[in-house]
Amino acid sequence: MPQSGRQGQDLFPAGAGALDGRALPRGSRIGLLGGSFDPPHAGHLHLSREALKRFGLDRVVWLVSPGNPLKPNPPAPLADRMAVARAMIDHPRITVSDFEARAGTRYTAETLARLQHLFPRVQFTWLMGADNLAQFHRWDNWQGILQAVPLGILARPGLRTAARSSPAARIYRAARIPAQASHRLPSMCPPAWCFVNMPMTDLSSTAIRAAGHWATGPKT
Repeated sequence: MPQSGRQGQDLFPAGAGALDGRALPRGSRIGLLGGSFDPPHAGHLHLSREALKRFGLDRVVWLVSPGNPLKPNPPAPLADRMAVARAMIDHPRITVSDFEARAGTRYTAETLARLQHLFPRVQFTWLMGADNLAQFHRWDNWQGILQAVPLGILARPGLRTAARSSPAARIYRAARIPAQASHRLPSMCPPAWCFVNMPMTDLSSTAIRAAGHWATGPKT
């Protein structure tokens, strides 16, 4: 297993065009959790810890996006979201990155293509909650994402039925692997996806914003 770095350290440092892969040894199993993280919260940490265990990952990287094309309102400034994410990470194998902002990629499919070009010997797995799977068919080039990397789906109670009956789940029903084989997911050839049930906090970024605890950034 690759050596653990400093908590929150970016595995994709500045100068994306010059990356040589030293931070990601050959064969590394890296889970990518993308999103606005507006704001980051304990639910993201819980999902990441579970992903490390259930999918046998070496690291989980939070890809904090500059913005979400599916959301009408802009998020808090990227620097604020990155700072809060770094401050709250409490696990040596969970890191945070602003790779998308530096690489200039807008959509997940573009980001994955860039990362796979830079790190051809790394096994990437895209991570998401069941709520994202339910509307995954709305993502840009969503089938290209499924053809590029395995998908690890982590489901909290209340969202499982909608996710399992989603267009993506129905179309790629034959590519689903059983939860009992979840550790095999990162090394499988796509399309491959695994749906893992687990208890989860009800905390969400949307609920935090609605409660007024996060408007344009952290309260001071």
